[in-house]
Amino acid sequence: MRQDQIPHALPQGGADDPFWREYFAPYTDIVLIANSDEVDIHALDAQFGPDTLFVFFNKVYKVLDFTFRRPALLVSRSGMLGANIVHRREVPEVIRHFDPSSFLGILNIIIGNDERFSSATEFGVDRVAHLDLDPLLAPFYPQGKVPTTGFGLALWLKQLGLPARVTLAGFSSRRSEKWKVFDLHDWTFEQIVLRLMVRKDELRMIGGGEANSYAAIAAHFPQFSPAEISATADEVLSDRMSHLSTTVDRLMSVTKPLRALDQFVRKLRPKTRKQKHLAQQARENAGKAP
Repeated sequence: MRQDQIPHALPQGGADDPFWREYFAPYTDIVLIANSDEVDIHALDAQFGPDTLFVFFNKVYKVLDFTFRRPALLVSRSGMLGANIVHRREVPEVIRHFDPSSFLGILNIIIGNDERFSSATEFGVDRVAHLDLDPLLAPFYPQGKVPTTGFGLALWLKQLGLPARVTLAGFSSRRSEKWKVFDLHDWTFEQIVLRLMVRKDELRMIGGGEANSYAAIAAHFPQFSPAEISATADEVLSDRMSHLSTTVDRLMSVTKPLRALDQFVRKLRPKTRKQKHLAQQARENAGKAP
């Protein structure tokens, strides 16, 4: 893709679906790159052609250790204090990994009433757009959990009906030795939905989800029906989960002194901006009580 074909004009604020369809129209591929040890950015760069848009999330230094010179969009998730990379003052550190001539800008996403947008002024970047994915995800996402940004964006791109292929890279939901996963997301639910979409050829996934090993059982052992295979798999998984729960209970007992020490040390730490904000809200709500 030539530099003059890159659509730099992100909307200031929000936009409707027809705008976004036109915005993404120049691309044959859109690659969503998770912040995961499983991502090989050099392999992705070589694999995808010139008409590819690469989408990164928040702390891109987890996967980028050089200046990325392909068309790229940075997705920034917000919390109750605004965009996470804004209130943590990480914007300069993040955007320095992109070549300004091919960097499209920042898409600030919220999912839920407690999250708020940050303005372009707060980002310190000219090209900032906003997208609220709560109306798309709230009707079906498990209550008490919060959708991940990548999951929400993947579903939104597909519901736009784009001709471009949407590929997920590093979307395994697995904890690594270097980076953790957060329990506030329903990783199992998301993996089920994404893998179903992959197997219906609605999404592509690099690093998992392409093959169903249980389907291979039915092909190799035709005497067993899919229902029998599914019921037996559920039985085995239930047994293994029961054993895992017993093991976790033992670990909780053994590590009780360590957890008590951890809680004591945490109380000595200075409060974060989020903790101060929540404490202030609690005081204000207490003052309003009749």
